[in-house]
Amino acid sequence: MKPIPPMQVAPVTLQGPTLRLEPLSLDHVDGLAAVGLLPELWRWVPTLISTPAEMRGYVELALEDQFKGASLPFALVLAGPGQQNGQVVGSSRFGNISLRDRRLEIGWTWVAPAWQRSSVNTEAKTLLLTHAFETLGAHRVELKTDFLNDKSRAAIARIGATQEGIFRRHIVNDNGRVRDTVYFSIIDSEWPAVKARLTTLRA
Repeated sequence: MKPIPPMQVAPVTLQGPTLRLEPLSLDHVDGLAAVGLLPELWRWVPTLISTPAEMRGYVELALEDQFKGASLPFALVLAGPGQQNGQVVGSSRFGNISLRDRRLEIGWTWVAPAWQRSSVNTEAKTLLLTHAFETLGAHRVELKTDFLNDKSRAAIARIGATQEGIFRRHIVNDNGRVRDTVYFSIIDSEWPAVKARLTTLRA
């Protein structure tokens, strides 16, 4: 059997109808801090970000992981017509990248409250999944969330991801709570159906 070549993951800008995913940089820190310091954004994630300095540290750590080949982080930037064009509204990334296994995770996603009821999250997921399966040739994309985060679990399931299991007492959050983590995945053979679901959700 011919060996399967590893994925080739590199910084890229992903453009959608109303959203642009730009390679994350320190230039995004001020924009992220302007919309991303509200406690509600960090309730369900291990890391607490409450000051501009902590946001800078968050971005620096993401860039360190990118340098190591472990992640590829993005800033979510509005790109449709209107006065908000160019507004930074959140962040997401590919993480836990395994080039040999053609596997990665989509996560570390947050969207500022003013845009949480818009198409931003769905469009971001669509851009990331499309790039993962159709450009990178991923075999598997993983997603995970806090067991207690019913909203996130429902959103992941709604796009057609399969819940695989619960990692009990998996992560100690900054606030000291020990969280259980729910793991989901989408594999390459499922992508056409998931893509069709995402198209419906964005309509």
